[in-house]
Amino acid sequence: MLTFSPDNCSTRTRRLLLHQREIMKLIGKVERAGYALVPLDLHFTRGRIKLEIGLAKGKKQYDKRADEFEKDSKREAQRAMKVHQR
Repeated sequence: MLTFSPDNCSTRTRRLLLHQREIMKLIGKVERAGYALVPLDLHFTRGRIKLEIGLAKGKKQYDKRADEFEKDSKREAQRAMKVHQR
């Protein structure tokens, strides 16, 4: 009978089912080019956990500012609508 122990599961190594060349390519991109590995899909199949990963590049500073401005304007519009409905 298998028991679940969070301490054991969090520290043990897990197999990454990729070719060595693919693993080295991903490591190189993450370390040198500033990319990040992002989990895209996580599902259980026959007692195993399968994770689909993607390689993503972060936003530029001007993109972050534009998105923040857009979020603020939407928030202000929602507040105005809420006040107007009362």
